[in-house]
Amino acid sequence: MSFWLWLILAAGGAYLASRLASGAIIGPLRRRAILDRPNPRSSHAVATPTGGGLAVSGVVIAAWLIANLAHARPTPEGWVVPGLALGLVALSWLDDLRGVPVGARLAVQVLVVGAALAVLPGAGRVFQGLLPVWLDLAATALIWVWFINAFNFMDGIDGLTGVETAIIGLGVAALALIAPLGGAWAFHGVTLAGAALGFLAWNWHPAKLFLGDVGSVPLGFLAGALLIAMAAAGYWAAALILPLYYLADAGLTLARRALRGAPVWRAHNEHFYQRAHQAGLSHAAVVLRILVADLVLLALALASLAGAAFPPAPWLALAAAGLTVAALLGHLARQGRG
Repeated sequence: MSFWLWLILAAGGAYLASRLASGAIIGPLRRRAILDRPNPRSSHAVATPTGGGLAVSGVVIAAWLIANLAHARPTPEGWVVPGLALGLVALSWLDDLRGVPVGARLAVQVLVVGAALAVLPGAGRVFQGLLPVWLDLAATALIWVWFINAFNFMDGIDGLTGVETAIIGLGVAALALIAPLGGAWAFHGVTLAGAALGFLAWNWHPAKLFLGDVGSVPLGFLAGALLIAMAAAGYWAAALILPLYYLADAGLTLARRALRGAPVWRAHNEHFYQRAHQAGLSHAAVVLRILVADLVLLALALASLAGAAFPPAPWLALAAAGLTVAALLGHLARQGRG
């Protein structure tokens, strides 16, 4: 069987498994009253089952473990990274049900990221040799923990996290095939994207199911693992470009809150995409605007690979990505001002 057919089957299998599992979990969540009830910060008006991440994260973790088991030479990271993600599923599910103190959540995330960096190929080279290995590892861990929480913060309207996760997964797979970086990267990318799209069938507005922290936190960890491995392999520009909208919206919003003394760890509705929705744009209208920008970012991430033949390519692609995200944020801000 050809490699391309394996990828298609992997993506289709992840999509189907995620769609079926997400649909199947709605009834039990509703019967147990595991619901996200509207509050003044919410973008939804109806109590909605939350915890769909049990299905989505479970499908991705299972796919990655099966892939490593089936590999002729299973790798340590092939066991450790999905195993650590499973630990985050357990912690985040407990947080969804009962709440876990912020300090405890961050402490576990730091430990999980540290353990992952101990086995991730290329760890210590993410900053391309500009930093000593120990400082590279420390900075990478800080960025990874930040990315996990940014992924969680940005899960605020129907369809957004599903779209972002799918774009990152597809981007990693495309980069792996073009670079080439190896079949494992492509497999991980398409299964991440497929599972996200399967969930999106239930999460597109009006959503019948939310991810919950049990979805956004492990997915942020797994997507971060792919991006960090990509940067360590030398494709730093692509690793930064693919999630740039999420990083910019989360980073600028939390910086604004910090500057005025607001607690950055508390739930709020001040992100650019939230303000655009509050001003009258529908969930779908906001997400489709972000999707268009994300597709441009994906194309620019691929363009950055031309650095071997044209050294300025990564920098030019990154500059164009910055302009793309700035234009999107400016547009969302104007919508938010009415």
